[in-house]
Amino acid sequence: MKNEGRDSRTQAAPAWLVPCAGGYLIAVHVQPAARRSAVVGEHGGRLKLAVQAPPLEGRANEAVVELLAQRLGLARRALTLVAGESRRDKRVRIGTELPVGEVAARLTTSPK
Repeated sequence: MKNEGRDSRTQAAPAWLVPCAGGYLIAVHVQPAARRSAVVGEHGGRLKLAVQAPPLEGRANEAVVELLAQRLGLARRALTLVAGESRRDKRVRIGTELPVGEVAARLTTSPK
């Protein structure tokens, strides 16, 4: 089946990964003060992340951005928390030209 009129940035995007100008928006659900930092799976149409940092003084937010940057292989400055600073549900903007499938794969597969 042909995907006419679609580019690689819009194909097979999970609900939590939305293309935007110059990158993507990722909807995440965060579990702060966890035993270890990791991508856990999906929760309510969002990518669920567990971070060791407590939800104090923005430490959990920094841990979220750091975890995503690490999993994506991007510099920390390529990611920006755009919504949900004091909530468990957050949106993070990622500035990258990687195809949507590659972004989703890097976030959902276990690191080697």
